Order: sequence, then structure tokens, then C-alpha cells
Amino acid sequence: MKKILVIGGSRYFGKHLVTLERDAGNEVTVLNRGSALPPRGVGRLIADREDETGLRTALGERTFDVVFDQVCYTPRQAETARRVFAGRTGRYVMTSTMEVHDPAAPTPEARAYAEGKRRAEAVLGAESAFGHVAVRAAHVLGGGRAEFTGRLAHYVERIGAGIPVAVHAAPYPTSFVHHHEIARFLHWAGQQEFTGPVNAASHGELDVLGLSGAVAEHVGRAPRLRTVPDGSEASPFSFDRAYAMDNGRAAALGFRFERLADWLPEAIGESAAALRGEPGRAAPGAGRRTAGPTGPRPGAPRELLLPSCSH
Repeated sequence: MKKILVIGGSRYFGKHLVTLERDAGNEVTVLNRGSALPPRGVGRLIADREDETGLRTALGERTFDVVFDQVCYTPRQAETARRVFAGRTGRYVMTSTMEVHDPAAPTPEARAYAEGKRRAEAVLGAESAFGHVAVRAAHVLGGGRAEFTGRLAHYVERIGAGIPVAVHAAPYPTSFVHHHEIARFLHWAGQQEFTGPVNAASHGELDVLGLSGAVAEHVGRAPRLRTVPDGSEASPFSFDRAYAMDNGRAAALGFRFERLADWLPEAIGESAAALRGEPGRAAPGAGRRTAGPTGPRPGAPRELLLPSCSH
């Protein structure tokens, strides 16, 4: 039995992670601002992670084998965590994002988000008192109502209603991961000994045209597409630049990823059911589509094993 702390963990795949750790027989504690109760059998600490004094008070003398940080977005938050958890844990797994690979995001908000994550990774990676892992998650899909970003629902709703979807003229493919799969990956990463950044994505890439086609197959209506110039905003998952990840490092370390083509139809069905106010499950006979090649598109970002002080 290991002592596990999950910072955040109150929604979406963070909740799956907490349950996985509990069901593995570990002693699990969730730390957040008290916005949601943890599952049965899971401990709870209430603190604001940006309040260092309050965080230390909430933790008391507790130590952990693994800390999973689901909500680290800025270097300031990372600096607080580095000071507080030095000497308290042997392993620190931060949930990062594939956006760290994308310095050319079209909006200031997206660029700030990506830079915040990059700098947070660097701050935590500089701490020698614990092994640090930055899990760069691909776009997470699945779960119907639980998928709080609404990005897949955007396509299901618009295509089903015959509303145009804005896409780039020659969109590049991107990478995805199922919400249960990323939880399993985090759980696995907590058990390993490797450190540094690692990409987490299902096998297979898909561009916005393929995604729209998969949604159209489910809703039974051809998508209406509206082309926008490169460099401008479009619908979620439409990219005018290389934006798929290579999951080779994680696969070489022993994690077995699923194929996007195997789970995407069900995720679309869950989203459609949620929009109808029904339980999140795929419609009977929902077809499967080929999600594309399993290797990265030429020019796609591979593992960026950056020095901890490089950004």
C-alpha cells in the first residue's frame, strides 16, 4: 500500500485517477478547496494551493509516496509545490498538456496557458528532492456530460443541426486520448521510476475533417464546413500547423495505448446522448472509422526532453 495525494481530482479524469488509486489498495487523499467531496474511502484535505502557509498547515506532518498534481497551471503554483513537497514525497506527477508543444496558438489566452504549463514543468523538474514527471496529455475526450470542455459536443451539436463548422483549408491532424485511458496512464506513471516529460496519446491521428466525418456518420447528416484562413481561429481541433504527438517514449517504457479508432465512436455516442439528456452511451450499431496512421505526421512534435531551466 502506498500513500497517494491527488491535488485537484474532483472532476473528469481526475476522479477516475482517485478511484483507480483507491481500488489498487492505496491510501488516497485528495487536496482541494473543498468544492467537492471525494469518493468513499478517500481522505480529504482542504486548502488553497497558492496559500503556502495554509497548504503547509493542512498537510501537517504527512508524507506521501506519490503526489499527483492535476491543477498546476503556473510557475508560481509550481514553486509553492516544490518548496512544500520537497522531502514529503519521492515522486511528483504533474498533469501537463500537449499545448506545451504549440508556441503558435492563435489566441493570447492559449499562448499564456501553454507558457504557464511549460514554465511550471521547468520549475518542478528543477527539484532534486523528488522525481518529477510531466504527463503531456493529448486532447481528452469521452464521458458525455463529464467532458466539461464541450469540444466534442460542439461538433455533435452543430453537425446534427446543420450548422456550419469552421475549419482550415488544409487542417493538420492532432492527437487524442480517452478520459479513462489518461487516468490509467497517470496511475501507471506513478508506479514507474522514469522522470521528465512524456507524451500520452492514443494510437492514431485525426484531423478535423475526419472527426467531422465520424460525427456525421453517427448523427446521419453530412457536415457543413466553412473554410477560414490559416492563422485565424476555427473550431476546436482544427489546426493550420503540425499538431500531433509521438507517444513513443511512453510506449517504449511499457504503457500499452488504445487505438483512437476503437473508442471514438462510443465517445461521440456519449456526447450525442448527453445533448439529448440521455445516459452517456453510444447508440446501437454506431460505426467505427479509421483514425489514421499510428505514427506521427512529418513535422509533428516528438518528445521534448528540455533542460529544467530552459524556459
